[in-house]
Amino acid sequence: MLTPFLTALATALSLLIVDIVVPGVNIANFPAALIAALVIGLINGSVKPVLSALSLPLNFLSFGAFSLVVNGLCFWLAAVLVPGFAVRGIIGFLLGPVILTFANTFINNYFVERNLLTSSGDVKNQAELPSSR
Repeated sequence: MLTPFLTALATALSLLIVDIVVPGVNIANFPAALIAALVIGLINGSVKPVLSALSLPLNFLSFGAFSLVVNGLCFWLAAVLVPGFAVRGIIGFLLGPVILTFANTFINNYFVERNLLTSSGDVKNQAELPSSR
């Protein structure tokens, strides 16, 4: 029950990091980042597999580099759908998803180290959490 919330929270925090680090990516506020995180999750689960399958020959010919374009398209599509989230320029289009991946991995690993999530993404039960005595 808590896993989707923590995943969305990690992605929203990662988007705020991308907003600071990558020129061309603008997020108005935290609620916009949270909505964008949910939309990115939905796009990555529905649109991205189709785009990846259709672009497989180009991806093969470019030794996987075309996957940056697919990630950029999904990132841009989320920006089109979410008010308060904008992606402008080629740097934001290509570098934004890369930095988002690194930041999201770092934050998710933090949650795992703090025993909020297991390494498989499941949330630990309250009885399993270490006591703060």
